[in-house]
Amino acid sequence: MARILITSAIPYINGIKHLGNLVGSQLPADLFTRFNRAMGHEVMFICATDEHGTPAELAAAKAGKPVEAYCAEMHQVQKDIAAGFRLSFDHFGRSSSQRNHRLTQHFAGRLAEAGLIAEVSEKQVFSIDDNRFLPDRYITGTCPNCGYEAARGDQCENCTKQLDPTDLINPRSSISGSTNLEVRETKHLYLKQRALRDKLEAWIDSKTDWPILTTSIAKKWLNDGDGLQDRGITRDLYWGIPVKKGDQPWPGMEGKVFYVWFDAPIEYIAGTAEWADANGLGDEAWERWWRTDKGAADVTYYQFMGKDNVPFHTLSFPATILGSGEPWKLVDYLKSFNYLNYDGGQFSTSQGRGVFMDQALSILPADYWRWWLLSHAPESSDSEFTWENFQTSVNKDLADVLGNLVSRVTKFAVSKFGETVPAGGQFGPLETALIADLGARITDYTAFMQGMEVRKAASELRAIWVIGNEYLQQAAPWSVVKTDPDQAQAIVRLALNLIRVYAILSAPFIPDAAATMMKAVRSDDWTWPDDISAAMRALPAGHGFSVPENLFRKITDEERTDWQTRFSGVRS
Repeated sequence: MARILITSAIPYINGIKHLGNLVGSQLPADLFTRFNRAMGHEVMFICATDEHGTPAELAAAKAGKPVEAYCAEMHQVQKDIAAGFRLSFDHFGRSSSQRNHRLTQHFAGRLAEAGLIAEVSEKQVFSIDDNRFLPDRYITGTCPNCGYEAARGDQCENCTKQLDPTDLINPRSSISGSTNLEVRETKHLYLKQRALRDKLEAWIDSKTDWPILTTSIAKKWLNDGDGLQDRGITRDLYWGIPVKKGDQPWPGMEGKVFYVWFDAPIEYIAGTAEWADANGLGDEAWERWWRTDKGAADVTYYQFMGKDNVPFHTLSFPATILGSGEPWKLVDYLKSFNYLNYDGGQFSTSQGRGVFMDQALSILPADYWRWWLLSHAPESSDSEFTWENFQTSVNKDLADVLGNLVSRVTKFAVSKFGETVPAGGQFGPLETALIADLGARITDYTAFMQGMEVRKAASELRAIWVIGNEYLQQAAPWSVVKTDPDQAQAIVRLALNLIRVYAILSAPFIPDAAATMMKAVRSDDWTWPDDISAAMRALPAGHGFSVPENLFRKITDEERTDWQTRFSGVRS
C-alpha cells in the first residue's frame, strides 16, 4: 500500500467558482483520489479556500460585509458546493486559519535566518481619492505585454504574465475607479528567489515525468527575459497574516501582511494540520505527511492545478520550502491543465462569464457535469464547453450506453427470472470473449488512471461500457430465452455481474450512479476487478438484486436551448 498526498489549487474566496476552475484542479484531483483509494492506498486529499489578499477585500466590500464575515460565509458556500459535486476532500480548510498564520510566520522567519529575505524600499501606486496604496488587484489597467485593458496589478488574466501595479498602462483604482494616482515610496519584504535559482532548476530538471505543459511554464519563468526575479511577499493591506519573523515582531513591517501568494500554498500544509485538529489528533498525524524526518519520506505528493498557477507552485512555493532548510515534502508530480473555454469565449470569475458551480447543480446532478468535464478535460490543449456538445455527450455516453444497459438487464431479468441471480446455463464463447476483452481494457484503464491521463481514462471507460452493450446485443437474451432458457439465465447472470464491475470502474468518474448500480445488485464489495474472471462471478446464483431508478435521463432540445439562453455568459 502506497501513501499518497494530493492537493488541488485552493480557490479564491471571492465568489462561487465556474466549471473551468472545477475541471482545472479540484475535479481531476478528486478523480485521482477516488481511484487510489479504490486501489487500497492510503490517501490524504487536501484543499481550502484562499482567503487573503485584495480579491477577498474587494469582494467583501462589494457585498457590503466585513471581510472576516464574508470569508466565513463564502467558505461554507464553497464547501457545500464542493460536497454537491462529490469532491471527497479529507479536509477543506481555510487559509485564514491560525495554523496557517503560525506556519507562514515560521517559514518567513526561517527564510530570514537563511539570508533569503531582503527589505526593499520601492515605489508603489497610491490613490489620492482612496487615501491608500493600491497593491495587486486594487488597481487595474492595460497589460503592457498583451494590451488587455482589464489587467490586474498582480497578473494579467488574458496572457497570465505576472505584473506589478506600476507596470500597468492607464491605471485606475479598483475601489473607486479614480485615476488620481501617484507613486509613493513604501518598504516591503522580498524573497530572494534568484539566490535559489540553481537549486530550483536542478529540482525541475529532475522531474522528467512531468507534463510538458508544467515543465515548459516553469522553465519559461525561470529563464525568459531577465530570468527568475525576487518576489515581494508583503503588502499594505488590512486583511491577511500579520508580518512576523517566526513568533517575533518584524521591525519596520508593522501594519503589513504577507502577500497572498506567499501564504496560500503553505495552507496545503496548514490544512493537513487543520485536519488533524478536527479529528482530535496530535501533530504527528499531519507531520507524517509533510516532514520527511517524521514519516513523509515514503509519501508521493501530487498537485493538480490550472496553468496560471504553475509558476507559483514550481518556483515560489518550492523556493519557500527549499529556502527554509527544513525537511519538508516537495511535490513529486504536478499535473497542470490548460483552460476550458465557454461558448466561444473564456470562463471568468472576475467577469462573471460562464456556468458557475452552483448554477450547474441547480439544473442537473453532479454526475452529468463530472462526466462531461473529465471526458473533455483540457490536458494537451484548451477545450471548449458548448451546450450542444454537452447534450450530445451526456445523452450518448450516460443515457444511451451505460444507463440503457443497466435498465435493460435488470428489467429483463426481473420479468423472466425474478429478483435473484438465475442459476441456469454456463458461460459460452461469447461470455469468455467478453471477459477477456474486459480484462485487457481494464488493464489499460487502470494504467491511464495511474498516469493521470484523464481523457484517455474516460475514453477507455466509455469503451468498457460499449463492449458490454455490444455483448448484450449479440447475446440477445430476450431472443435466447424463447429457445434456450438456461443459456438466457447464464447471459443474465454475467450481465448482472457486469453491472457491479461497471459500478467499481465508474465510481471515480460518476460516484452517485456507481452507488446506485452497486445498491441495485445489493453488494458493498468495491474490490478493484484485477481478476476479471472472478469479478464476473462475484454475484452467485440466488443473490438478490433490484431494478434501480433510471440512472440518467436525456437532455431535451428544449432544455438545451433554455440553458443556453439563461447562461449566456454573464452572471448577474
